Amino acid sequence: MTIITNHMPTAELQALDAAHHMHPFTNGNQLAAKGTRIITRAQGVMLTDSKGNEILDGMGGLWCVNIGYGRSELAEVAARQMRELPFYNTFFQTSHVPVIALSAKLAELAPGDLNHVFYAGSGSEANDTNIRMVRTYWAQMGEPARNIIISRRNAYHGSSMGSGSLGGMSGMHAQGGLPIPDIHHIDQPHWYAEGGDMDPEAFGLARARQLEEKIEELGPHRVAAFIGEPVQGAGGVIIPPDSYWPEIQRICDKYGILLIADEVICGFGRTGNWFGSQTMGIRPDIMTVAKGLSSGYAPIGGSIVSDRVAEVMNDCEFNHGYTYSGHPVSCAVALENLRILQEEKIVERVAQETAPYLKRKWESLCEHPLVGETRIVGMMGSLALTPHKASRAKFASEPGTAGYICRERCFANNLVMRHVGDRMIISPPLVISKSEIDLLIERAWMSLDQAEKQIRDEGLMKAAM
Repeated sequence: MTIITNHMPTAELQALDAAHHMHPFTNGNQLAAKGTRIITRAQGVMLTDSKGNEILDGMGGLWCVNIGYGRSELAEVAARQMRELPFYNTFFQTSHVPVIALSAKLAELAPGDLNHVFYAGSGSEANDTNIRMVRTYWAQMGEPARNIIISRRNAYHGSSMGSGSLGGMSGMHAQGGLPIPDIHHIDQPHWYAEGGDMDPEAFGLARARQLEEKIEELGPHRVAAFIGEPVQGAGGVIIPPDSYWPEIQRICDKYGILLIADEVICGFGRTGNWFGSQTMGIRPDIMTVAKGLSSGYAPIGGSIVSDRVAEVMNDCEFNHGYTYSGHPVSCAVALENLRILQEEKIVERVAQETAPYLKRKWESLCEHPLVGETRIVGMMGSLALTPHKASRAKFASEPGTAGYICRERCFANNLVMRHVGDRMIISPPLVISKSEIDLLIERAWMSLDQAEKQIRDEGLMKAAM
């Protein structure tokens, strides 16, 4: 049995990592020169690194560890399933108990008539599935010209060829031939950065109505679907104005196009409801899920599909799937994760107790001279760094310079808080306690103080013209 507890010195681990491990979204040479932080164990909301530092994980891993670290129940379920049936595929007219049970549970939890699940290994794979599914759906409906999917700039839907194309991040589109054909983008509902002098609600309507304008421009007979995250996560926790999503739903209904809600981050309690679609009051035809489905304990993703779409798809042979679609161990782990979320009423506690407490504490950070805005819904929040609060000014320096300084101060203060450009974002485990929230805010405030001093010392407290 290979169990790694005692380990070689940190410097040797870093050297091995640099020699052989290619990291996602990383300049390998820069990372090798700096050295990785080696995480060795975790419990609750706290990580421990190879030097013994205890770090508050304000990002819940990668938006995913909803039930917190160290839940032995999931390990036990995984071990039991590995002994009983470690793997079998779901091709060739075959199924197994864990995938059947998980599918029934997801149909119970998902809103409306979202009663069917097509499994993948990740959110990226699931969104690739969605591209093929909506195009096949319309072809089966006798409208094969409907193959355009509309998304938003600065959205994140994964990093594969298909899902990376659905996303609207320019840095990703600059590499590898993205986007693929027939993926189009409209502007994001980011009032703080792009709203100018408009009222937020008027801005939300204007951004939503870009969808109708784009449909008319491309031709209603050609548009298959619109995809959006209820709250943009990797784009900077962009919470749209209240006017935005009702108007998007109206437009989708008017033109009869499918609405895909990417719930990879927002799903399974993150926004204070089981799904972000419930928080935003929308009725998706397809929901993309992953991350919180297993709290990151095992790789799994999927598309939860409405009766309307499934009825059409089940009438043809959908020539699509993955080796690990409905992997029995991942399904068993996900099912146990959902049991814990449900029986321990974690989502309800977030909605009623800890999220309101975090909201008050998080919004107090707006008093800091470096912070121009704080935004939060449930257990996902962001704050905007600015050299001038009143004008919502951007920094004159390259975007992300101030954010990176602040992120480094957070790491030095044993807090994982991520930066997206010059926005700082959090997404802690849903099990975070009020005392741990106090610690998060204390370390965030200290990091902001230190970041402000460094920004001023380096002459960077200047607004863009």
